[in-house]
Amino acid sequence: MPDATALILGWARSAVAPHGGVFKTLHPHDIAAPVVQGLLARAGIAADMVDAVVVGNALGAGGNPARMVALAAGLPDRSAAYSVDTQCCAGLDAVSMAVGLLASGNASVVIAGGVEAWSRAPIRQHRPMHVGEAAVSYERPAFAPDPARDPDMLLAAARYAARRGYTRVAQDAYAILSHERALARADTVAQEIVPVAGLDRDAYPRHIKLSRAARMPAVAVSDEIAQAGEQAGAEAGVQTRLCDTPPAFAPDHSLSALSIAPRADGAAFVVLANPDACKRLGLQARATWIGSASIGAAPETPMLAAIAASQTVLARVGLSMGDMAAVELHDAFAVQALSFCDALGLKPAALNRRGGGLARGHPIGASAAIALVRLLADLERDEAPGAFGLTAVAGAGGIGAAAVVARGQ
Repeated sequence: MPDATALILGWARSAVAPHGGVFKTLHPHDIAAPVVQGLLARAGIAADMVDAVVVGNALGAGGNPARMVALAAGLPDRSAAYSVDTQCCAGLDAVSMAVGLLASGNASVVIAGGVEAWSRAPIRQHRPMHVGEAAVSYERPAFAPDPARDPDMLLAAARYAARRGYTRVAQDAYAILSHERALARADTVAQEIVPVAGLDRDAYPRHIKLSRAARMPAVAVSDEIAQAGEQAGAEAGVQTRLCDTPPAFAPDHSLSALSIAPRADGAAFVVLANPDACKRLGLQARATWIGSASIGAAPETPMLAAIAASQTVLARVGLSMGDMAAVELHDAFAVQALSFCDALGLKPAALNRRGGGLARGHPIGASAAIALVRLLADLERDEAPGAFGLTAVAGAGGIGAAAVVARGQ
């Protein structure tokens, strides 16, 4: 196992607010700055000790969100600022890059994590090719140059669910479990949250019965199912493989609204330092960064990249899943969580013990950092000193990130 070059001094996050909710008027730095300030106060670190800020953000459409966060939070003008966009992986990749700054000697104390203000995301348009043509609006950019390798994320998940036999009932049951865990443990989770705009609890988790879940819309079905429906008759009203209403012919491998993490706003950060800085500044570590992996995988099945990233980091640090006391996956889809458990030999009950992204929501650039904060909090609250934990995430285009941390002594 590699020597520790990064010690984790503290962590904090905002609550997660649904898209168009409490944070709907806030820009990324408006959400992130209070979290950074609260994090420093909790860790007993003065702002002028911070050498750099690394911020994951996916929807800001340019600029340097990290610099905006640093200045809004009152960090010194000399602090370096790095913005990272690896979509859903950005919040965790930002922390990995912060570790690199510490290891290289380019910084001694770094704040890293992610923020997303999906509610304030800029309207996207492609510039016209010729004079007189109108700009073309688009919802998401391409994540692979070959359109055949760049399916819609929902469609990719629906294809995989149908191919591997993950039923809608199983997906919905997992999602309901995530909500139940988030509700049952909301008081303990609230301890890691810095209130922003008066919100001090995750706003989305709710009580849902399986009978109600069965009536929720099917928002994505596989190609084969859609084609079968088209052949069954145009009266089904299905014009696309992504659908707003459940087609009567859809079998139970479809993805319901419940089994997909909803759009959201939020932020999460950790503060890290190298061992020399801790000694020099009298700072106390609460956890140790053991190692990480950021990898590429097949863009056709992007959600599976979290599996490959987890296997890579475990091999890299010489540990196994059996060594992990806690595992936190940002589960953008219920089928992703079920396949992650199957591939790594986990029971669903061992994953996301206080609810995951399905129960909180998905603030893209912040989601992986939130999962890291959740893991660190659970290790400190529930496990013995030195216990290991794994966090993982997959992103659009077939990329994955994972990290192993250990609770402090």
